[in-house]
Amino acid sequence: MQYQGTLSKMETEFGNPIQYYLVFETSFLNVNQLLNKKIEINFEGYQCLNCKKNKKIYRQGFCYDCFYSSPAVGDWIMRPELSTAHLGIADRDLDYETRVQVQPHIVYLALSSEVKVGVTRKTQVPTRWIDQGACQAVSILEVPNRYLAGITEVELKKHYTDKTNWRKMLQNDVLDLDLLIEKTKIFDFLPEEVKPYFNADLDEHVVLHYPVLQRPAKVTGLNLDKSPHYGGKLVGIQGQYLIFEDGTVFNIRSFKGYIVSIAIV
Repeated sequence: MQYQGTLSKMETEFGNPIQYYLVFETSFLNVNQLLNKKIEINFEGYQCLNCKKNKKIYRQGFCYDCFYSSPAVGDWIMRPELSTAHLGIADRDLDYETRVQVQPHIVYLALSSEVKVGVTRKTQVPTRWIDQGACQAVSILEVPNRYLAGITEVELKKHYTDKTNWRKMLQNDVLDLDLLIEKTKIFDFLPEEVKPYFNADLDEHVVLHYPVLQRPAKVTGLNLDKSPHYGGKLVGIQGQYLIFEDGTVFNIRSFKGYIVSIAIV
């Protein structure tokens, strides 16, 4: 059986374990059903997720031109403290930026290797935590726009990392720590203008379980530009990674906009 389409990040469904889906233009695939099966991945070409043209992907599934013009990949995406839509100031497209930035955002702590601080739209809970492969996460506070979440993250980055060590995450090399206890240390670290939003009773604490049958002893990332053809037995899925029996891992999110064929053999 073979599937073909343009990669975007896997869709997920919260459960025990998390359910994963690859969604293509005319078909979809429940990736959990491929566990313990050999699959082949072949790189077939590019399709920019924005303009849909056959152009080499530059970053985040976008071609070079779209990456520097689309409001969906402005600097405020990765650096929410740069958000200005709440002031009526545009970066690239004020209507788009207002829709995305001026809505409730959650600042959180997650545990995927070390304790990580992060920001996400409220509508993306728990999807954001699943996508980064967190084994547990806890909400710290809810604010009405992305800017306030961003300045909170900037201050908390003085005490916590904002990056996931993906190798440790995939090997399940994770700190043994209670995030609800860690949260009790947070208040004094917060910027003054967001302290009124801190709610000690906001105890949303999520534990996440992934469909992983075998952990890699040594991790090797699959790069489709260097290795356009790969085959192996799928033994796990975590975050946006496929984990194979030989220690190869494939980060789906890093190859958004790549056209692939996937064969179950």
